[in-house]
Amino acid sequence: MKSTTLRLGLAALFAAWLPTAVHAAPLEEVRLDYAFYSPESLVIKHNGWLEKDFASTGTEVRWVLSRGSNNSLEFLNSGASNFALTSSISAFVSRTNGQPVKAIYNYLWSVPSAILVQADSPYQTLHDLRGKQIAATKGTDPYFFLLRALAAENLKPADVKIVHLQHPEGRTALEQGRVDGWAGLDPHMAGAQLAGARFIYENAEFGLGAFLNTQERFLAEQPEAVATVVKAYERARRWIIANPEEAAQLVSGETQLPVEVIRLQLSRYDFSKPLPGQLHLDAIKPVIPLLVADGVLRRNADTEAALASLIDARIAKDVIEASDEPR
Repeated sequence: MKSTTLRLGLAALFAAWLPTAVHAAPLEEVRLDYAFYSPESLVIKHNGWLEKDFASTGTEVRWVLSRGSNNSLEFLNSGASNFALTSSISAFVSRTNGQPVKAIYNYLWSVPSAILVQADSPYQTLHDLRGKQIAATKGTDPYFFLLRALAAENLKPADVKIVHLQHPEGRTALEQGRVDGWAGLDPHMAGAQLAGARFIYENAEFGLGAFLNTQERFLAEQPEAVATVVKAYERARRWIIANPEEAAQLVSGETQLPVEVIRLQLSRYDFSKPLPGQLHLDAIKPVIPLLVADGVLRRNADTEAALASLIDARIAKDVIEASDEPR
């Protein structure tokens, strides 16, 4: 019953795209990124689900490792990948700045970062880091979190010295004393925390979605391939919820990080909001003025249009609803 419902729903959806899709060349290869911050991607890759799902069409599956949303979007926008795992804000920034990014699924919801210092650091508050060096990866959620944190504490980006490092290098720089603070990202943040680093700034109100994205043209020309990928992500999401300890063990093996680090990482993730929608867009809105002020977005950018056109949840809606059908 479930598979029949899904086929019927997706068939109707593909029919809407048929005039475009019939002109697309056969899909010889599908390219995806995987990331330590996306447990679903690690589950899918480890189990070879997409390789099995695409076997009947002869489509090869290629994987590339992304170290952050900026990395992931570089792959997508250059054509090195067909799908990108990013923060919702990063996807919005990319679309606002002219890239045809479409968010098609929300693979998790979380408060994406915190500001960390070493255990023996004299700093106790964000104000104590005025004039000090804070590592962050520009174009990613921890960077945007840092901008929000500074604004919430009536500080400006110029009040600190932001050092642009990829997430793993940011942790290393903190532990080596080359920076005073770090806007972390899990699982590296969980690893640093268990190794003795401590939070000096957290904010539970800064929760955001994390998107699986593709490009408009690929979505229009290859809806069946998109549906296959979304189904794999939905399968992985449900498996993680049902098997938390097995998921922690699997992700630990894939990342080569201690399982206690992964348990802490997964404990901070909310997997209950897979359908991207207004909730996810509303969470982006408070960040937009900070992005403009920081020069991340052009001052004349049409942010309202970009936000309104960012999500296309039609395939995800059908996949999730079909998965909810009783067998």
